[in-house]
Amino acid sequence: MSHSGISLGELAVRFGCALKGDPHAMVNHVATLQSASSDAVAFLVNAKYKTHLATTQAGVVVVDEAVAAESPVPALIAKNPYLTYAQIASLLHPLPHYPAGVHPSAVVDATAIIDPSVHIAPNVVIGAGCQIAARSQVGPGCVLGERVTLGADTRLMANVTVCDDSVIGERCIINPNAVIGSEGFGFAPDALNGWVKVPQVGKVRIGNDVEIGASTTIDRGALGDTVIEDGVKLDNQIQIAHNVHVGAHTAMAACVGVSGSTTIGRHCMIAGQVGIAGHLSICDHVVITGKSLVSASIRKPGVYSGSLHVEEAATFRRNAARFAKLDELAKAVRRLAVRHLPADDGDKID
Repeated sequence: MSHSGISLGELAVRFGCALKGDPHAMVNHVATLQSASSDAVAFLVNAKYKTHLATTQAGVVVVDEAVAAESPVPALIAKNPYLTYAQIASLLHPLPHYPAGVHPSAVVDATAIIDPSVHIAPNVVIGAGCQIAARSQVGPGCVLGERVTLGADTRLMANVTVCDDSVIGERCIINPNAVIGSEGFGFAPDALNGWVKVPQVGKVRIGNDVEIGASTTIDRGALGDTVIEDGVKLDNQIQIAHNVHVGAHTAMAACVGVSGSTTIGRHCMIAGQVGIAGHLSICDHVVITGKSLVSASIRKPGVYSGSLHVEEAATFRRNAARFAKLDELAKAVRRLAVRHLPADDGDKID
């Protein structure tokens, strides 16, 4: 779905940009520098794409002040070009709006409370005691268990499952095949019978403005609740285990796995395929790079990396402890080496 069109002058005013070019020119969609036509908005942030700026046919390019003079087409000059581009793209490509009403094939329990403005698509199942607030949309094939709450303007795409007692806030987007509130992985070992299931009696509470990717799963708490705070962004195929608490505005890329009872702070960024062990605490403003393993709490903001090959646990733990002291060891070795070299060779040790 695209916008019917908007002038460059209006974009400049709305998003606080300086404009180099005709304020009356119109655009109606976004595109790459390479593919953009004269009615499209493109952007440049990464320097490696700068060669495409000289030949772009875009109607306007969102850039910073440093490269604006090099643009052969009109330019919207922004302090944060990528953020401004994202805002323009959201304006020109709004999410589709579906009419209010319940499709005849939907199965809705008589005790569910559904605002008249809600859209319920075909083959939806809504259980007893559910509450769905104004302008929310429940896509085809979704299943809501009992006593589920959806806040206003929240969208469930196709085939989302929301299990009993889950609470989802306002303006959330839950993408296809996500599962919210499934049972956590709780089993007690039994020497005679193998495993005894531990009932998972908590729930999932999701704040406002949260986006959850396709096929992502968030388990309900074992006793307390699993909590996803406001503004969290979760990519596809992420596993959030029982009793995890994710702080506001944290973002996780695809295939992250977070084990049970771990707390992740606010404004964190966790890259793809990161594995986080259970019962840990990660403070605010932490960045974890791709495929890293987090096996201990992180108590200081910063950027963290680390991944080692699997080996016997006892050996791994000894080596992991030594690895943390490698820098100290290297400095000690250098000091020893310097003592045993002639004075004029001491500066060759690195």
